[in-house]
Amino acid sequence: MKNWKIVVLDGARTNPGDLSWEPLEALGELTVYPNTAPEELIAHMGDNEIVVLDKPVITRQILEACPALKLITLFATGFNNIDVRAARERGVTVCNAPGYSSYAVSQLALALLLEITTQVGRHDAALKAGLWQDNSYFCRVAPGLTEIAGKTVGIIGYGGIGRAFGRIMKAMGAELLVYSRHRHPELEDDHTHYVGLDELFARSEIISLHCPLNEDSRELINRESLAKMRDGTILINTARGGLIVEEDVAEALRSGRLRALGQDAFAVEPIRLDSPLLTAPNTFLTPHVGWAPRETRARLLGIVAENIRLFQAGKPQNVVNP
Repeated sequence: MKNWKIVVLDGARTNPGDLSWEPLEALGELTVYPNTAPEELIAHMGDNEIVVLDKPVITRQILEACPALKLITLFATGFNNIDVRAARERGVTVCNAPGYSSYAVSQLALALLLEITTQVGRHDAALKAGLWQDNSYFCRVAPGLTEIAGKTVGIIGYGGIGRAFGRIMKAMGAELLVYSRHRHPELEDDHTHYVGLDELFARSEIISLHCPLNEDSRELINRESLAKMRDGTILINTARGGLIVEEDVAEALRSGRLRALGQDAFAVEPIRLDSPLLTAPNTFLTPHVGWAPRETRARLLGIVAENIRLFQAGKPQNVVNP
């Protein structure tokens, strides 16, 4: 039986030490690098036939320098960091890991939305600062609390994560407007309707982004699209930072066009210290943690191992460059 050479280029992201590499070790001779700088890519990939990665950018030049390469499988659903056309031309299969984070990312999107509408952190801080004790009433009612029930929620991107978030919103009594490149009439019901982007922008009180980053969606939320939204719209982005223009969103927050922003992913990561989102009002920002629960990462590792096993068996799955 062939002994495949497998390398993980940035293993510390998916497995900082709380998971076992055994699922990959069982499939070949495994080398794991915690991280790989751009200038180290060719050396680390070397003569390995299978490369596992999350964020490193694989260009045509890198592919040409690694003739032994047969398979790239990602610790991610998105694959915009891989030149998939060049990979296909060189006979390199590229596989992603769809669906592994639907529960976790929709959970974080809900957490950001609840922080905006229910303000648990703000009220916890006020209570611990003694502001409730200074009040003669049995409760301390502050402005800004909002029910989700009855609100119109626009979901852009209706794949696994978008659908999971949609189910949560419907369970809380919201009405859904959905925009997606692929329309599935069987998913529509009395509380879920596919619409065009302009209608979604105009009617939604809450907008949540769950679409991939590509040339069609890059900078989707910009000055022009923000102008189409209702005053006081809540924006949630747990997808990709490149979907928004940070300067335009910050201005919309200052003007009141947006009531608040909850965001987990950024165009530059870690976020730039001069990002306008850091000083804009009513922002709730997390450091790209939506995908990171241990259970989610274990599921991801299992999908990648299965991608490799099936490729070795001549039955590749989750191929993005057929």
